[in-house]
Amino acid sequence: MNGSTTFDLPISGMTCASCAGRVERALGKVPGVQSVSVNLANERAHVEVLGQMDPGVLIAAVDKAGYTATLPQSGATTEANQAQRLHRERWALLLAILLALPLVLPMLVAPFGLHWMLPAWAQFALATPVQFIFGARFYIAAWKAVRAGAGNMDLLVAIGTSAGYGLSIYEWLTAHPGMAPHLYFEASAVVIALVLLGKYLESRAKRQTASAIRALEALRPERAIRVIAGREENVAINALKLGDLVMVKPGERFPVDGEVVDGQSHADEALISGESLPVPKQPGDKVTGGAINGEGRLLVRTLALGAESVLARIIRLVEDAQAAKAPIQKLVDKVSQVFVPAVLLLALITLVGWWLYGASVETAIINAVAVLVIACPCALGLATPTAIMAGTGVAARHGILIKDAEALERAHEVSAVVFDKTGTLTSGTPKIAHLAAVDGNEDVLLQQAGALQRGSEHPLAKAVLDTCHEKALAVADVTASQSLAGRGIAGTLNGQPLALGNRRLLEENGLSAGDLADSAKAWEAEGRTLSWLIEQGAQPRVLGLFAFGDTLKPGALDAVQQLKAQHITSHLLTGDNRGSARVVAQALGIDDVHAEVLPADKAATVAELKKTGVVAMVGDGINDAPALAAADIGIAMGGGTDVAMHAAGITLMRGDPRLVPAALEISRKTYAKIRQNLFWAFVYNLIGIPLAAFGLLNPVLAGAAMALSSVSVVSNALLLKTWKPKDLEDQRP
Repeated sequence: MNGSTTFDLPISGMTCASCAGRVERALGKVPGVQSVSVNLANERAHVEVLGQMDPGVLIAAVDKAGYTATLPQSGATTEANQAQRLHRERWALLLAILLALPLVLPMLVAPFGLHWMLPAWAQFALATPVQFIFGARFYIAAWKAVRAGAGNMDLLVAIGTSAGYGLSIYEWLTAHPGMAPHLYFEASAVVIALVLLGKYLESRAKRQTASAIRALEALRPERAIRVIAGREENVAINALKLGDLVMVKPGERFPVDGEVVDGQSHADEALISGESLPVPKQPGDKVTGGAINGEGRLLVRTLALGAESVLARIIRLVEDAQAAKAPIQKLVDKVSQVFVPAVLLLALITLVGWWLYGASVETAIINAVAVLVIACPCALGLATPTAIMAGTGVAARHGILIKDAEALERAHEVSAVVFDKTGTLTSGTPKIAHLAAVDGNEDVLLQQAGALQRGSEHPLAKAVLDTCHEKALAVADVTASQSLAGRGIAGTLNGQPLALGNRRLLEENGLSAGDLADSAKAWEAEGRTLSWLIEQGAQPRVLGLFAFGDTLKPGALDAVQQLKAQHITSHLLTGDNRGSARVVAQALGIDDVHAEVLPADKAATVAELKKTGVVAMVGDGINDAPALAAADIGIAMGGGTDVAMHAAGITLMRGDPRLVPAALEISRKTYAKIRQNLFWAFVYNLIGIPLAAFGLLNPVLAGAAMALSSVSVVSNALLLKTWKPKDLEDQRP
């Protein structure tokens, strides 16, 4: 949005989905705020405001809602803070368990015929620090929620455990002398210990879901070797400027995006593009900051720094995708708004119901406490964002950048994929597709054509010379070389006047296709570009024929076959002639061809296809941008234009067509995890709350089930980290 500013604010103090919803509503009420998205899993608020705004205004709004917002910190600082917090949580958990264990031990040994009980004063001494020291976080957060006129998980835990603790104090003080009172200190202490265990495991798992971002941030070197007038100096990255020359030694990471000026080596770009094999680098080649230099010293000219580097843009894309909400999350948000009040009402109904049924006050309170403890909306709040973070993270490691959660969710419904041809399924570089020599000696024909083309920068000349190089054919020099405008090139090789060009050159020399007529007709029907090699002079004659065409990318056939296996139809959409489009489609097994389509009409063709299902468009050029935007899912190929990448919801970091079915597969798996997580989150409550209300679940088991629900949801999402694209591990695109 033009004239807008975005803020990503770390939020602390959130414990469940209702907390995230309350922060979102508080920020949404700030004048000038256009949109807000609060992610419970990565504990961040993404806020878009109209024009400029002091972030202190947003921080104050969050504080008023009972939470704490801060300005973004560096990755290293954030990592250190998270490690410290996890360390504190670990110690609090261990001490809480040590104090609660003696309280629950009698219950554990009772089935073995051992009946003993700690005296009331000992139970009180063990339970009190657990309740008010290690459980203080629940009271503080609950008070903030009440003060803001809302409820959250902490309120449920605070009320439930306080009821059990208070009932134990009452029973102890009112017990008849000589009679052992029935106390519930162990229930309150164990519930708090179990909740702390759940929160600790949840925090550890949430850090793992963000591992992709940390891995990318770790690729950024902090210093570089700058070369000025032949002198090397070690400087901080932020001291570099565009155009500076940087020396990169073997084994070091490239500190900047740049162009190789001197040296030859290979670059390991696996963590950036997902490319499994080292990529050769020589003068003129581009390098990406964060990649690892191989065996040679390289001198690199700086082309991009800081926020404009490829690595920085990748990190922003992954962060934005992880912070965004999938459309299905809206349902969860609506449920969480009414969840805590509904649970409090159910607990009250349980209390009154058991009391009216004739049960003791103690039984009524304990059953109400069980309802409060098990009904934790943590799992609901974590179900969607943890799956999205894990899915987008593992996709990024394999070179698939998913820009937003909506693209991730829609991609699982794709029924048709529309491919652009040039640069997407084909290399975009002409190669010799066919050749025929009148005398049958194709090597001599290649040497003659290569000699004429030597030194030329024309794409067709490069195709001839590349083929000569591949076949190790010597290419001699010609004399009297001259360009024939609109026709080709001519020259003399060892006294023999030769010319290479199009049909117009053939006709000017009074020649016909002769024995090559059938081949020429067939190759033209394929959409190939023809070049004739002729001998000029007193009696001109045809020596041979070359047919040039774009070559298929190595992974194109696999990509289309994998889509077929996923029951997805494939379409070819190109501005090229029908002959070349038909050849590509037949070679790959593409279902439908739309050829000779003008760039302005590509979007209309995609819109027509959308009437029959969800359509993904794959392209790489400026002319593909309208079609990418018109499709349900736009997929931009790596190496394409920035315009295409901005218009696409998914960007592939390298031009391997096999990443297209891989992107759709990880989207389906991620969406499946979201549905599984939401199912289990709802099932825990749908089963657990009635069991607790009917007295079939004591508070200790309720606490264990509540902790297990959050941990199981996050652990299920983390299974996505094992995903790998099919057939990409050992093949180079």
